[in-house]
Amino acid sequence: MTMISLTSAEERDAILAAVRDYAMTELAPFAIERDEAHLFPRDALGRAGDLGLGGISVREEHGGTGLSRTDTVAIFEELATGDPTIAAYISIHNMVAWMIDTYGDDAQRDEWLPRLTAMTEFGSYCLTEPGAGSDAASLTTRAVRDGDDFVLTGVKQFISGAGEAGVYVVMARTGDDGSGTGGGARGISAFLVPAGAEGLGFGAVEKKMGWRAQPTRQVVFDRVRVPATAMLGDEGRGFAIAMSALNGGRLNIAACSLGGARWALDRAVDHVQDRVAFGEPLAEKQSILFTIADMRTELQAARLMVRDGAQAVDEQAPDATMRCAMAKRFATDAGFDIANRALQLHGGYGYLQDYGIEKVVRDLRVHQILEGTNEIMRLIVGREMLRPAGSETMRRAS
Repeated sequence: MTMISLTSAEERDAILAAVRDYAMTELAPFAIERDEAHLFPRDALGRAGDLGLGGISVREEHGGTGLSRTDTVAIFEELATGDPTIAAYISIHNMVAWMIDTYGDDAQRDEWLPRLTAMTEFGSYCLTEPGAGSDAASLTTRAVRDGDDFVLTGVKQFISGAGEAGVYVVMARTGDDGSGTGGGARGISAFLVPAGAEGLGFGAVEKKMGWRAQPTRQVVFDRVRVPATAMLGDEGRGFAIAMSALNGGRLNIAACSLGGARWALDRAVDHVQDRVAFGEPLAEKQSILFTIADMRTELQAARLMVRDGAQAVDEQAPDATMRCAMAKRFATDAGFDIANRALQLHGGYGYLQDYGIEKVVRDLRVHQILEGTNEIMRLIVGREMLRPAGSETMRRAS
């Protein structure tokens, strides 16, 4: 169990001020350039590590900052006001560090956490496969025992940081679900695969609509041999480990949507106050006022849902997974819609790269897909609401 560090209001304000300064100096001024040139900012990420942003939820005794999920989502909202692309990668990196801290043994923590928390090396999370997107439990990458080693064979798809990471947390099948088909969530184990392992390869860098400043590639395992000590957690528990990490990942991505939407809304407010059309400022038109009011209201509603999900995780509430799914679905939908309306309020200027609005729209669109599509979030919530055992708890307002 990961212990959390409770912060005072003063400490929280100081942390967020430092993160805000980092976002405004290291991320925002270079966001458009990095997007256009597909530049992965290793140096800027290293300076994030200096601030403790490489191990936000890693326990302090293992080199992290051990912050609560409530503090963490506030941090990612601030980061995303600088650049949602880089904020989202820092989220994925933190998910890997959290998994190693939570499920690793002392040797694994000693080997990887100092480098990950300092962000001198990066982490990647390898679950999705070409033939198994939302149906992650049907993955086919295999890890076959060979003496004191496991040999991994398979392909992972849409892996952020692939080719840049120092360690890959890989879900691979070591058994089956007992049905004889080799499928299902049972029989999946997690492994730590270091960069440079023989047989580890990568596909071409994907050409993406958004998130261009972080590389996304296939990760190929061609008989990659790792020692049995590279298994993370118990054999057959890999799928449960992967799913447990997604509560935090979903909250962080939701918070990144908040930050991107907040930045876009601020730009839209400035624009309509400065722009004159048909003889009067746009800001004086009732339709514009109503649009801005709706955007701000939806942003605040989404923020409150994300905070609620974070509180549920901090309190280990029985309905935490459902509340995280609701927050992720609502905030990523709202974030994209707010950014898209901000583009509309800019008119033709919103479509130009120099204004940055179209970049945020592109970046936030993928948040509705990753960490579980928003359709899967609806499935989680619907199933929990209709579950015969415990459904009363799930239906009760938290």
